[in-house]
Amino acid sequence: MLDPATIVATPATGRACGACTLCCKVYDVPAVESVAGQWCRHTRAGKGCGIHATRPDHCRNFHCLWMTESWLGPEWKPDRAKMVLTLDPVTRFMNVQVDPGQPNGWKREPYYGQLRRWAAASLPLKRNVLVHVNKTTTVVLPDRDVPLGIFAEGDRLVMHERMSPAGPTVDVEKISSAG
Repeated sequence: MLDPATIVATPATGRACGACTLCCKVYDVPAVESVAGQWCRHTRAGKGCGIHATRPDHCRNFHCLWMTESWLGPEWKPDRAKMVLTLDPVTRFMNVQVDPGQPNGWKREPYYGQLRRWAAASLPLKRNVLVHVNKTTTVVLPDRDVPLGIFAEGDRLVMHERMSPAGPTVDVEKISSAG
């Protein structure tokens, strides 16, 4: 398993977090006892991290896709979009961590349409777009959303291709590690 603290992404030219701190709310960060869905106790509203100079490597090395990919427009900056985009370094799945204060924010435009387009482009590569609101996960497919419920560590996502009256389609299911 990869340790997020060992993955270092480089910000794109001209990108900076500024006052955006949504990553400090949507992820578990054990090093600072932060729980997904609640603001990290070190977050200073509108100012950033209160321990920025001494923050743990897990935080220091994290950059969302908006920070690293200049092709993402300003509407995708997490404090505006109310979601944080990342790519899983192993599966290359797109993970969308949604602000639990706006759990349906990902269904607004221009976000939802783009997530579905990314889902369509990802399927031939055997990749998925996963939307997470705290621990609850939904897979975005080009034609529908598939709620998976809680996706625990060790759970797997399996895709099945089948022919439908409208042509080839994909079904997804969660395979629980609990057996």
